[in-house]
Amino acid sequence: MSAAVTAPKRTFTQKMLDGIERVGNKVPHPAVIFLALIGLVIVLSAILSWLDVSVTYDTVAPLPIPGAETYPGGTDQPSVGYPPDAVYHPDFEPTTETTSIQSLLSADGIRFIFTSAVTNFTNFGVVGVILVAMIGVGLAEEAGLIGALIRKLVKVSPKGALTFIIVLLGVLSSIASDAGYLVLIPLGAVAFMSVGRHPLAGLAAAFAGVGATFGVNVLITPVDGIITEITNEAIQLVNPGQSIDLTSNLFFGIGSTLFLAIVITIVTERIIEPRLGRYEGGAETSAEVEESADDEGRGLKYALYGFLAVVALLLILTLPSWGPLRNPETGSIFNESPLMDGLIFIIMLIFLVAGLCYGRGAGTLRGSAAAMAAITKTFAGLGGLIFLLLIIAQFIAYFNYSNMATIAAVKMADALEGANVDALWLLIGFIIVTLILDLIIPGVIPKWAIFAPVFVPLFIRLGVAPQTVLAAYRVGDSPANVITPLMVYLPFIVLLTQKYKKKAGMGTVVSLMLPYTLIVAVAWILFFVAWYLIGIPWGPGAPVHMP
Repeated sequence: MSAAVTAPKRTFTQKMLDGIERVGNKVPHPAVIFLALIGLVIVLSAILSWLDVSVTYDTVAPLPIPGAETYPGGTDQPSVGYPPDAVYHPDFEPTTETTSIQSLLSADGIRFIFTSAVTNFTNFGVVGVILVAMIGVGLAEEAGLIGALIRKLVKVSPKGALTFIIVLLGVLSSIASDAGYLVLIPLGAVAFMSVGRHPLAGLAAAFAGVGATFGVNVLITPVDGIITEITNEAIQLVNPGQSIDLTSNLFFGIGSTLFLAIVITIVTERIIEPRLGRYEGGAETSAEVEESADDEGRGLKYALYGFLAVVALLLILTLPSWGPLRNPETGSIFNESPLMDGLIFIIMLIFLVAGLCYGRGAGTLRGSAAAMAAITKTFAGLGGLIFLLLIIAQFIAYFNYSNMATIAAVKMADALEGANVDALWLLIGFIIVTLILDLIIPGVIPKWAIFAPVFVPLFIRLGVAPQTVLAAYRVGDSPANVITPLMVYLPFIVLLTQKYKKKAGMGTVVSLMLPYTLIVAVAWILFFVAWYLIGIPWGPGAPVHMP
């Protein structure tokens, strides 16, 4: 007599997340959703403009950049070129602005809709980032290098530390700007699948590491330079001559990196994996892989040679004092240098060369035709994503044109500024407002350009140091990145999710990532409060309170 096998009872949290997934996946295709949102923005902009909604506020804005208009390749569509250093490292200045709602149904708004469609898409930076990065990553995947690297990673990693390693790599990936979204998240899924774990758990862990903690790192990232400059401009409004350094949040960044990596690891293993259950697709351990161990080993050796060759080239172009990849003005290797600005191209080059070398050694890519076929296959798989990004680019452009996000941000800042509460509670309120605002303005820089001139002077008057305000902003800026539909890489994550769950949609991703947003936000706020109360310096020479 045998007992019937019953599925484990679903917890309340699992049932709630399942419900979110079902509801989310029943809504129309994301392209249809964003088309509906475009219609809503158009109508709402007209109504709010008719009501004459506007705000006046202090902000920190980049100075205008002169551009040169050209017509490449005989086309009649102009292309505007800007000096690279001015684009990536603009100068900022404090200014007072009055912003009104602009109607998309006005004459100017209609003209904008009809004339901006192409430039909205071509200026949508994520498109170029994805296409450039996927040249190398796609070829490396088709050649088999990605799978071989994952098997090697799994083999050398302690069994219980795989999740933590993937999450930690995700947190650290912000040093390479957006590369973590394109490289590490797919690797996380494959790494979990290769050891028989659910690939969506690996995808979620990597996504949380890359997106929900984007504001911190153990190193100085490209974004740090810009938000530090904005902070310093805001400080000048009340204390001319005072400023903070790039390292003003370094200690807090290092502590947050390790703390959040542990938190995300626990969420993955205690909440996400139990809810997903067993993956029916099976682990990636086929007989073919075992039989080609010699070929794989030779391919990895060739890939290492290719990688070292690219690194050697980069060192030659960077280490000498005349190196063209150094900052041409200061000679710095990392601070505002072509080396850091070219990370996406460098990552593409590394994967492209290593992938070609692996394919040569392992015999998986024979000749240039095979390499071109691999890249073509990768781009063919991105067709639906590119179309979706075309629509999202229009929505974001219309939303920005209407000024609704800016006015919402200023109104929320004004309400918080008027609250008569203690400095610590005001900091917590500031974090929560930033969290909410991140749902409609995911970018780290646009929000801070609006908030810094309001809150940095306010907190200075309360005796709170500007580096403390910046640390609080980092806490609020990132956790909601992984659930907002305006996160530009979310369609790419949905596409990856569908590789392992055919009927997956936006609801699948949101239900998968919601626990990370909530738990990371609460845990990080508590971590910030403890740091503040203990009085640990945020960075070298950066105390919690004003001297």
